[in-house]
Amino acid sequence: MKSTARLNSDICLIIAAGMGTRMSHRIDSKPLLGVHGFVLIERIMMDARAAGAEHFVVVSGYNGDKLRKYIDQFALREQMHVRHVENDEYKRGNGVSVYKAADVIQKPFFLLMADHIFDYTILRDMNSAPMGDAKLMLAVDYNLKNPNVDLSDVTRVVADNGYITAIGKEIDKHNAYDTGMFLCTPDLFGALKQSIQSGDESLSAGVRMLAQQKAAKVFDIKGRLWIDIDDENAYHKAIQAIPATE
Repeated sequence: MKSTARLNSDICLIIAAGMGTRMSHRIDSKPLLGVHGFVLIERIMMDARAAGAEHFVVVSGYNGDKLRKYIDQFALREQMHVRHVENDEYKRGNGVSVYKAADVIQKPFFLLMADHIFDYTILRDMNSAPMGDAKLMLAVDYNLKNPNVDLSDVTRVVADNGYITAIGKEIDKHNAYDTGMFLCTPDLFGALKQSIQSGDESLSAGVRMLAQQKAAKVFDIKGRLWIDIDDENAYHKAIQAIPATE
């Protein structure tokens, strides 16, 4: 009988360590970028809480003191529990930032990026979706014509029968996009340790390790909103998209 196990996580890991150079003309810490009255990191934490997260771990790096101070004030105001992890190697791949949290997370967790906005119902529904024997679930967008996607930068996914078979930015033949929203078990940290040691420090490399074990599932977002705010063009798309979803 196929397992219908669900993780039902209440922990959220947010990666906020990068330099955000393509938005540095607007702000010196991209997670603090304002979008329609909400700072990005605020919006992400509030949406994650609406989806079931109660405890937050934030990995900071570039301009970390400023970001941590802001988050602490926000968390106090909103009565959120936040633990900080500092990454002084923030110029390395994003898999390193995720791996920095290995010692502080021992239970299933959401994994989010500090510069992605999304419809919180994606996380809510993913949190109650059957995991089976998988160690990771990635929310994917099957709409290859999504106008909000930056085709020059998006991570591509090949999904087959509900599982990831390939993931990376250079894949030509793909059928989905990586939205940057994950539901993970701590097994991801072991996979990242292996991939980092092998010389690939990307998060995608750790996911590939699990995919090779047929332990990485996909979750269809079914056309719901997500935007990776990497540059000015994406920022304006977010400005236009958010009022229609709130």
